[in-house]
Amino acid sequence: MQTYDPHSIGDRFAPAGWQRPAACGPNGANCVEVNVAGREMVGVRDGKLPDSPVLVFDAGEWADFVESVRSGQFDS
Repeated sequence: MQTYDPHSIGDRFAPAGWQRPAACGPNGANCVEVNVAGREMVGVRDGKLPDSPVLVFDAGEWADFVESVRSGQFDS
């Protein structure tokens, strides 16, 4: 497991690369933003707070998470 500073790692992600779901609308609502930096890492942050800490996942971790969401593992 690689360590990083969640307050400064955001500098490694292109500002224009942050994406949020279309359902969030233009104001960001209560949504997260995702930034895929090449094939190496994925950043996740609070859409309302662009300067918030960034959580970082490697490609394998992100793929596992997306598959879990798609399979309904997190449905209530």
